[in-house]
Amino acid sequence: MSTPKRDGEFSSIVIDTGVRTAQSVNARALFSYVHAIGDLPALQAALQPPTELVLVARNEQEEQRARDIGARVVRAPAFDLTRMDQVKMATLLALSQQVLQPGDVFVFLTGVVEQGLDTAVVMRVGAEHELFQTVGQPKLTEHIRRVVFERALTLSLELANEGREGKPLGALFVIGDYREVQKYCLPGRINPFKGYTEKERNILDDSMVETLKELAKLDGAFILKGNGVVVSAGTILRPALAGETLPPGLGSRHATAAAITASTRSISITISQSTGNVRVWRRGMMITDIEPAWRRKHTTSGPPQI
Repeated sequence: MSTPKRDGEFSSIVIDTGVRTAQSVNARALFSYVHAIGDLPALQAALQPPTELVLVARNEQEEQRARDIGARVVRAPAFDLTRMDQVKMATLLALSQQVLQPGDVFVFLTGVVEQGLDTAVVMRVGAEHELFQTVGQPKLTEHIRRVVFERALTLSLELANEGREGKPLGALFVIGDYREVQKYCLPGRINPFKGYTEKERNILDDSMVETLKELAKLDGAFILKGNGVVVSAGTILRPALAGETLPPGLGSRHATAAAITASTRSISITISQSTGNVRVWRRGMMITDIEPAWRRKHTTSGPPQI
């Protein structure tokens, strides 16, 4: 009987398999999280054109490590995600930054935290409905600053994982095209951001994070400009158009997110109060669905994911 491979040995086999697979299928990119790779220069050297190394960084230090070897970098929030949610998160951001294009083939290396890599995923952009509903759409952040979208996504994941005062929260963020969005806002609600300067109410200001988390307890939506300025909170929306037919179990918050993005050039992010799932919506469609760590811990066993 063969001796089981240790984590480091197993990771090396997965990396070697991923590299050979990427080269054999002429993959556009080989993806991996920075912290999952011990020898980044060796991985970079092992790849030949047309395959490009794309590293997913969770902080500035990891981003710098990736840039030091000349790799492309996708910055992603640092959250406990399943293997496939790692792929969803990174490829959503890669599509938004046009690192990937429709028709591109890529390989993604992933695994379990502190146990190394154990999985190589091979996909073609456009061939997997769940991950790539953005195919054929314009660049995700053409009217929204990339950092604003990433900050809103990070905040949504934090709210999904932490809740507020121990209780789960539901929330809706609508970003971009705010002049059109405001046409569908019902009047009469008190706006807690009224009277503050744009600098004081920008989501990119770290001091705003706790304020937004506290206001997430209000019914209604956060409306944000594409530059990160929060226009209003607790806003009730009545969009003119309907979005896609929603999957069973999704309620009015998700219907509003689909409809407002069908009616305007905006992107919406929803947090489900019942499940904690974070969903991103665009052009009336749900383009990704990410499951929170706390829900998975109550429904599955085993170690957390990278």
